[in-house]
Amino acid sequence: MLRRMFGAAACSAAAYFAVAMGTAGAAFAEVGHPVDGQLGLQSPGSTGMEQIVGIYDVVNITIIAITIFVMLLMLYVMFRFSEKNNPTPSRTAHHTMLEVAWTIVPILILVGLAIPSFRLLYEQYSFPKPDITIKATGNAWFWEHEFLLDKQEGMKNVTVTSNVVSDEDLIKASIGAEAFAQKYGELTGVARNEALYADSAALWAANIAPRKLAVDQAIAVPVNKVVHMLVTSNDVIHSWTIPSFGVKMQAVPGRTSAFWFKPTKTGAFHGQCSVLCGKLHSAMPISVYVVEQDVYDKWMAVLQAKDKKGATEILKAAETARLQALKPVAQLSN
Repeated sequence: MLRRMFGAAACSAAAYFAVAMGTAGAAFAEVGHPVDGQLGLQSPGSTGMEQIVGIYDVVNITIIAITIFVMLLMLYVMFRFSEKNNPTPSRTAHHTMLEVAWTIVPILILVGLAIPSFRLLYEQYSFPKPDITIKATGNAWFWEHEFLLDKQEGMKNVTVTSNVVSDEDLIKASIGAEAFAQKYGELTGVARNEALYADSAALWAANIAPRKLAVDQAIAVPVNKVVHMLVTSNDVIHSWTIPSFGVKMQAVPGRTSAFWFKPTKTGAFHGQCSVLCGKLHSAMPISVYVVEQDVYDKWMAVLQAKDKKGATEILKAAETARLQALKPVAQLSN
């Protein structure tokens, strides 16, 4: 009986891991945003997130090991000390070494988990010297990012306002406002939303930014540089969150909070407001493009000239080139 129970448990575990590994390719194919069938955390894009993923893996392995041990112990006890196999139960009430072990071992496990956790917490609040400082301000319902630049070098602060790109915006940009009005002008409510969703699917598939996470004006930071973020709000509580960077900070009116991150990979990284802030809470995405220093300098120069359209084209061109360079690698791996 015990052998059959172990066999069933092993088969279930094997089936689970087979499904998991079968979806892992799709789950981790992208960096910077969630994908369908994703398992675990998003791929790390910063030094802090790399440490978070490391602790996450250690904790999960510990939990799985404890769960398997307890399950096997329960199965053994159920079989070994059943009424059939052990008709005369022992009257032993205490076992000194056993009680010491099940007290000391959990303490050692918790201490082992606490040490890297405290180290990470300390590093998150130990701010290194910044290469870039950005002030993010939450509004109902969009984000403003002000780059606090060195005025001694003749640079002026620039502000980038990020609004969500909707299905309607994407279709209008493709066919024009007049054709859009002729095709969708008479539709209202659910029928209009369904039509826009269906007709924009192909456009989103060709777009470099994912649906519901794309913005009209993204921000950029150079790779391998320390970024200090100052976060506040003009109205209600918001939350500036980029999962791949391992950062999340509340934007509270009348208060400025700070955190830092150091991106280690180029690419487009997306997040969104993570606090229920009103009816358009879902329309507050955040897009950060991590680029090489020369691309960042070019982007900033164009922003200084107040050419927002040109700045957006620079980031899209850099991301398109990065994705094109990855295609041969993806084909070889397949």
